[in-house]
Amino acid sequence: MSYDPKTYQFYAANAAEYAVKRTKPSTTLSAFLEKLPDRGRILELGCGAGLEAQHMHSQGFDVTATEGNPELAKFAVQRLGERAKIMRFDELSDNRLYDGIWANMCLLHAPWDQLDPIIASINHALKDNGLLMASFKSGDGAGRDKLDRYYNLPTPQMLQAKFETNAKWHSLDLTSGKGGIGHDGTPYDVLWVSAKR
Repeated sequence: MSYDPKTYQFYAANAAEYAVKRTKPSTTLSAFLEKLPDRGRILELGCGAGLEAQHMHSQGFDVTATEGNPELAKFAVQRLGERAKIMRFDELSDNRLYDGIWANMCLLHAPWDQLDPIIASINHALKDNGLLMASFKSGDGAGRDKLDRYYNLPTPQMLQAKFETNAKWHSLDLTSGKGGIGHDGTPYDVLWVSAKR
């Protein structure tokens, strides 16, 4: 199972609220798009309500947006039509299709021991020289927040080893930065994985 049941139920129950939370694309998304060929093909994992996929499409990219939670996916379908589909991480089976894969703040909810085949499938779905960008909350091992959502919370060393062990990459870089404020009132750091097949 590529998701935690309690986290899944939380987002299903609060889908309408999270559908309107993000209003503009991140600076990291802009940097990701600048590294892709014009009109390149992108897969977004964990697209939520489809706001970032909508932005990528508006910039001329061929976007497929996927969301594993049907309640959240309804909002993505409203925005994107047939470009959005319901798909869990473990259902990814594409072969060398994408110039880029965008996974912003979604793989952090996958159970840590289930990330191995997911990483392998992501690598398999990228074209040669295709780029993955994925973000995780930094920590020292899995835990739950005040809302009982699961996070895998890796250290940089744990995340580096996880990606190196489960797929061959032409290049693999990790960067860290300030995130936001969690529901418990404490700040968190974000780890970005930038991996080229």
